[in-house]
Amino acid sequence: MASYNRVILAGNLTRDPQLSYTPSNTPVCEFGLAVNRRWRDKDGNNRDEVCYVDLTSYGRAGETINQYMRKGNPILVEGRLRFQQWTSKEGQKRNRLDVIVENFTFLGGGQGGGQGGGQRPAAEPRGAYRGTADADVPPAYDDDRPPLDDSDTPF
Repeated sequence: MASYNRVILAGNLTRDPQLSYTPSNTPVCEFGLAVNRRWRDKDGNNRDEVCYVDLTSYGRAGETINQYMRKGNPILVEGRLRFQQWTSKEGQKRNRLDVIVENFTFLGGGQGGGQGGGQRPAAEPRGAYRGTADADVPPAYDDDRPPLDDSDTPF
């Protein structure tokens, strides 16, 4: 059976990126994205639907996103879906679906570009990031997320 796991999303950050590090000092950046869909219903009214997605980026890509992006800034990401299951400290079964970012492009103009959010530095990089995602490294979690284990680090 063939399979294909590829996601391309464009939207605005729902919160400031959070940078943390694995025990082996690999950067992990977690952030949220809001992707909007607008359509016209059968009565001719414009309707909006928002999909909120959790994203994780590793290595230098994660550091770059953390450095230059803020809540409200637009970004285009390409990556893959990852599903995780774990048991919390309280014994409850938990699960999470997120996107592992492999490539990204900052959208919008320079200073003041994008939808709200914070100030960007004047030396903001332009264009796309194409790099190798450290996709098998688990993210850094708080108490209600799976434990951090970097034994799957591919390097």
